[in-house]
Amino acid sequence: MQSSEQSKNLFSKLSLVFEELFIFLALLVLVLFFGFTADNFFTAGTLAAILTQLPALTVVTIGMTLVLISGGIDLSVGSVVALSGAVIGLLYTSFEMPLFVAAMLGILAGGFTGLVNGLLGSYLRLPIFIVTLGMLEAGRGLAYMVTGSQTMYIGPSIQGLSLPIEALGLSPAFLIALALVFAAQYMLTRTVFGRYLIAIGTNEQAARISGIRTEPYVTAVLVLSGLLAGLGGLMNAAYLGASDPNAALGLELSAIAAAVIGGTSLMGGRGSIVGAFIGVLIISVLQNGLAQLGVSEPFKRLITGLVIILAVLLDRWRSR
Repeated sequence: MQSSEQSKNLFSKLSLVFEELFIFLALLVLVLFFGFTADNFFTAGTLAAILTQLPALTVVTIGMTLVLISGGIDLSVGSVVALSGAVIGLLYTSFEMPLFVAAMLGILAGGFTGLVNGLLGSYLRLPIFIVTLGMLEAGRGLAYMVTGSQTMYIGPSIQGLSLPIEALGLSPAFLIALALVFAAQYMLTRTVFGRYLIAIGTNEQAARISGIRTEPYVTAVLVLSGLLAGLGGLMNAAYLGASDPNAALGLELSAIAAAVIGGTSLMGGRGSIVGAFIGVLIISVLQNGLAQLGVSEPFKRLITGLVIILAVLLDRWRSR
């Protein structure tokens, strides 16, 4: 019995490794396609554009992946990104708080929205899909209220987070996002918290019967998703140099698509943070490549939507 369980675990790990290799191969094919069809794709400018846009989507996708693995979904992350940026802009420009303090409070605002989602979804047993859908609207509305529906200019003081370090050629935001990818992967695969998330996502009722109190873990993962979305708001504000209440519209869909492309199951219980990061790269390369080919915005949205549908079909095929 124990030998059979070990064989099953080994097969599952090998399956994830091969899946990540396949996804990475798909990324290489996509890069080569745009490299030969777009005139300026293989340039330092294109690489810089992709790396500059990656951090916010990456940290949001980490949180989304963990929530999906636990069997939930967080539709509020795009609005939380905008709300966090709005809080930072308001505190820094109107209340003249130090930028570091404003940034920390903006991230904590994201964590608070995650706490509300978690308490309503786990302890009051409301469907997490509906709770986070409501927070999507509430968070966006609060972002408009905080900024007065206007873009708030913060200035170059915040932009250092998104500017490349001369010696490395990479921005602090990208390095932070990359460090979080590996930290979250370690947490998921090597800690009790990660194992419990997988167990809850696989079968929440069985997890309860085995003695796991699921409510604190479901709440914690939604708080973590909110904090990461808050960090994404800081990174997005650094990229723009301003707080924009319209920021990150539809970001939750890109995060879901990246996670599912990277091997995370929409049904819960299965996923990889490293795979999700490769999914983020695929989404970013796709968007930049289409822009260089001169594809119109409506057509780009159409293709992105088709990629999301393809990701869902891929998830269904994997489940079978």
